Amino acid sequence: MPLPEPVAAFLEQWQGASGSERANYQLFISALCALLDVPPPEPARDDTRDNAYVFERRITFAHGDGSTSSGFIDCYRRGAFVLEAKKVKAGAHTKGFDDALMRARAQAEGYARALPAAEGRPPFLLVVDVGHVIELYAEFTRSGATYTPFPDPRSHRILLTDLHDDAVRQRLRTLWLDPMALDPARASAKVTREVAVKLAKVARALEADGHAAEPVAAFLTRCLFSMFAEDVGLLPQAEAGGGAFVALLRRWRDDPATLRQMLRVLWTDMDRGGFSPALAKQVLRFNGKLFKGSSQDDYVLPLARAQIDGLLDAATADWREVEPAIFGTLLERALDPAERHALGAHYTPRAYVERLVLPTVVEPLRADWADAQAAALLLATEANALEGREREKKLAEARAEIKRFHHQLCTVRVLDPACGSGNFLYVTLEHLKRLEGEVLNQLDALGQTQGQLGFEGETVTLQQLRGIEINDRAAALAELVLWIGYLQWHIRTFGQASVAEPVIHDYANIEHRDAVLAYDGVEPMRDAAGALVTRWDGRTFKVHPVTGEQVPDETALVPQWRYLNPRPAQWPQADFIVGNPPFMGKGKVRESLGDGYVEALRDCWPMVPDAADFVMYWWNHAAATLVGRDAGGLA
Repeated sequence: MPLPEPVAAFLEQWQGASGSERANYQLFISALCALLDVPPPEPARDDTRDNAYVFERRITFAHGDGSTSSGFIDCYRRGAFVLEAKKVKAGAHTKGFDDALMRARAQAEGYARALPAAEGRPPFLLVVDVGHVIELYAEFTRSGATYTPFPDPRSHRILLTDLHDDAVRQRLRTLWLDPMALDPARASAKVTREVAVKLAKVARALEADGHAAEPVAAFLTRCLFSMFAEDVGLLPQAEAGGGAFVALLRRWRDDPATLRQMLRVLWTDMDRGGFSPALAKQVLRFNGKLFKGSSQDDYVLPLARAQIDGLLDAATADWREVEPAIFGTLLERALDPAERHALGAHYTPRAYVERLVLPTVVEPLRADWADAQAAALLLATEANALEGREREKKLAEARAEIKRFHHQLCTVRVLDPACGSGNFLYVTLEHLKRLEGEVLNQLDALGQTQGQLGFEGETVTLQQLRGIEINDRAAALAELVLWIGYLQWHIRTFGQASVAEPVIHDYANIEHRDAVLAYDGVEPMRDAAGALVTRWDGRTFKVHPVTGEQVPDETALVPQWRYLNPRPAQWPQADFIVGNPPFMGKGKVRESLGDGYVEALRDCWPMVPDAADFVMYWWNHAAATLVGRDAGGLA
């Protein structure tokens, strides 16, 4: 199929262009703008504040000694991008470990950070090897965090020949005209909220039929993972097209009793792998904990036709686009009757989570990565002056520098001691996988073949992400969120065929327990007369007959407990601690957790003042848990 005439003409003019960067980059960018049908840069003005979209935008750098210096951005579009152009040695861009492009990226990031605060940092950096390559880096929080390859380390590099692809040209056009529209979290947040609302409707209907909240949550969790699995290609396609799980719902929509048996068969087969009679097809072995327990009566709940329709409605979402960073919170609210009223309320958006995760975990690792890259680049440069065995030996030393960092990345441990439904851990995982993708790219550029990239099986996994959560439903959702996020990333980066069996593992990395207090058991607290001591349950309210306001319901009582053999809980050792622990003042702790719990805390932590907030116990744990790094990620 012939290329569109403007694309063919552009490629003919620029493909393999030679000459200096200075001589060609402005002509190249102007021609690219014409191809994308976006406005070209405007004439520069004397007042820098007027130069919102220009070539050679002046930048002033402020130095620590009070002095200043100037630089010039090759091409700048306010609110969109900083573009730095370099002319790379012919052919070097095909491997990508060249000095010029690495330095251009660092230079572009320095320019972005030096922009006046009133302008804000642009969401994109573009690094251009004129006539050969355009590299994209993004930072959508615009908070000063590190720019990372966009959309991922395997596809951030656009070769000039890629411009024949309509989708690539549209991506660049959007980057020029509406760059924040490329933020995947925006579209994903909308899809995720819609899914949670639909599942909440089904959960409410099942509970109205008399099913307890816990089996409803477990059943719907299996349903939603099945929806996800079919959308990413981990379940086979149905004969009539579409996913196999949805096909079962549609086929047996008018026969709920048979559907119940078919779902039991399917999930049992997904647990062990092999031929599934429910689908008449082979299925992968998923294993893990998710599909265990098929002999239980509430493993598959009986469904009415309206509830089947509700599941079908939820299944219409594109589960590949669900945002794990907020999905757990919304799903927890959807499946918890006590929290369902808050489904439309505020949740912690991804950008807020990143404001803790990036400086606490990612930036220190990226600093180490920059050191490893610099050392490897120096060795690779030395190798270029050698031949034969000596050259290969020096390249092997360069690869060893990168492998050492990769080992560090694959062994770093991150703990969230109040992980809730896992949003902090998922965001951490995604950034670790992004960084690993860059490491793999650099090794490939240094001559490491794809067949050698196994690192004896070493890779960033969920085992490195540890969590503690006292709410059993939230703990289960945290595991689910991490697996969905991990599989999304893995499949987007390496393809569905790369997924090994078992698809999920029971790593036991999310612990369901109290993160502050350990004890052997509890017993009811009684007064001197032997009467049971009670307290308000902390969550039930009633309307005041005079003021009409919500006030505690004094009839909603729960026992006070005495804790047996209380002691400080142990945390897994970690290099980094992130998360958002419960912030409760002294009075709130007693009101919410009871006198017995507070007295046990005081006995275990005599060094913490009585007037201290609950979070002080967390900080004492953090100090005893961290190895080799500083705490800084507790909000």
